Amino acid sequence: MLLTALILVQGCNGGGSGHDPAAPHDPRPSPANGAVIINHECTSLDAIPVEWIEAAKADLHIAYGHTSHGSQLTTGMTGLVSFKGSLYAFSSGGTGGALDLRDNPFSGAYDLGNPNRTAWAQATRDYLESHPEVNVIIWSWCGQADTSAENIDLYLSLMDDLETDYPDVQFVYMTGHLNGTGLTGNLHLRNDQIRDFCMQNGKVLYDFEDIESYDPDGVNYGDKNPTDACDYDSDNNGSKDRNWALDWQASHTEGVDWYDCAAAHSHPLNANQKAYAAWRLWARLAGWDGQ
Repeated sequence: MLLTALILVQGCNGGGSGHDPAAPHDPRPSPANGAVIINHECTSLDAIPVEWIEAAKADLHIAYGHTSHGSQLTTGMTGLVSFKGSLYAFSSGGTGGALDLRDNPFSGAYDLGNPNRTAWAQATRDYLESHPEVNVIIWSWCGQADTSAENIDLYLSLMDDLETDYPDVQFVYMTGHLNGTGLTGNLHLRNDQIRDFCMQNGKVLYDFEDIESYDPDGVNYGDKNPTDACDYDSDNNGSKDRNWALDWQASHTEGVDWYDCAAAHSHPLNANQKAYAAWRLWARLAGWDGQ
């Protein structure tokens, strides 16, 4: 049964009550806080209080299922450790004070559409039954978010069912990566379907598409048919003639403004942004109100 309520949507400019990071707590955001939307406004790493990064490392046990596009999040996080230090360390099991992030621990599914559109849900159930300490589940799409409205409804229904059956686990929804079809393309409409559901029902969303539609200065390329590689049509003539990530990297200093890292199908800056937003997500799940 889908939850319907009046929801206060929380982006990255706050809302909700505070929490003492030293106190034991449930990693789930309070329902009173409404939806938590992690998007391009959530890519300021310095805005995250260190105590909430530490709280995330102390309290969260995350299982993340993905294929190549979803790896941008974790390869960006790996590069961030070299760029900013061990504060941002993570590992499977979280030893030595690192964040416990289990990268692709599931059996029987690869991402939200592979090998089929329901395998990930059963793989999640099987994993949670064997690992009751896990309190965060996050899956990414590859290209399968560009599908029918009915298939997205199936995804949303399966996620909602998991939340009902595992009330002590926080499930993170995700939009699909860009594919160059623009704001009127089917992919964007399906991602909007996911966004609307999350905002209306108080869910937590990592908005993959939105994050890779903006450069670090907040310039929006979403109306220029951008791709997952950050290519876009600068003059609306139907040709992808520019790349916002390469342009930004060229005009800024590596090792100061951005860092080199692997970024499947894309460029380092894209994975940088995904990593910053990921830490914003972990801090929010640990109880930070975003202020």
